Amino acid sequence: MEELEQGLLMQPWAWLQLAENSLLAKAYITKQGYALLVSDLQQVWHEQVDTSVISQRAKELNKRLTAPPAAFLCHLDDLLCPLLKDTACPGKATFSCDRVAEALILRVRSELSGLPFYWNFHCILASPSLVSQHLIRPLMGMSLALQCQVRDLATLLRMKDLEIQDYQESGATLSRDRLKTEPFEENSFLEQFMVEKLPEACSVGDGKPFVTNLQSLYMAVTRQEIQVGQKLRGTDPQTSSSASSQGTDSQLLNQPEEPASSAPSLPVPEKEPTVTSGPMQRPQLLKVKRKKLRGLFS
Repeated sequence: MEELEQGLLMQPWAWLQLAENSLLAKAYITKQGYALLVSDLQQVWHEQVDTSVISQRAKELNKRLTAPPAAFLCHLDDLLCPLLKDTACPGKATFSCDRVAEALILRVRSELSGLPFYWNFHCILASPSLVSQHLIRPLMGMSLALQCQVRDLATLLRMKDLEIQDYQESGATLSRDRLKTEPFEENSFLEQFMVEKLPEACSVGDGKPFVTNLQSLYMAVTRQEIQVGQKLRGTDPQTSSSASSQGTDSQLLNQPEEPASSAPSLPVPEKEPTVTSGPMQRPQLLKVKRKKLRGLFS
């Protein structure tokens, strides 16, 4: 299941609003299974399953549907992609979530081949190591990257001040007084930022600002983590899987169905049931030029 674990780490977070529940979620689906991570900023839940669990749960929840696991996985991916990309899914599926003890159940209802289709993602509390891998370490890496960017920008501003000073000593003057600036003082700037800007800047809220503004940096940091891990293990950093959506170890839930009558058999879809879900395109482990990060001075 290493492909699912690594693929899930590479996915960006999405912000979901399900009734009164605001959630952060990321998912990864392949033809072998899915992995799903969900958080309400208080707890983190996880599910990862393979095709054997897919088959068993499909039989319990959809007695009138017969299909190979790949067909169900492809359908789940089609349902989750619009949700995680924050796009409207007009009547194609309805989502709801419930908390049962320490578990979180994400329920999906839609149609498949003209028949009702039900699915329950049964997420259990994520392990501390998983929370560290997907949140603590990436957020620490992002903080360090932003701090490095701040130092670089402060250095650039000091160089610009020296350039302006040289122009002034050479007799150059501003044609418009409104463009005049004071020399940059890093310490006073940081003190002013702490007093005036920090309360608004660090307002986490329901997590939506993190999803909206920082996912490119998040994905760059997690990609770097994976590349470092692969080098330490002696594997090729460019051999990476691609697909996406959701999962973890889960328990099977029974949901009442209409009485079984005919059981239409669904063929495996021709398209590869491995699709990336999330608000942006999946990253691939390619050695690319680092993009200049945007930070406090952007």
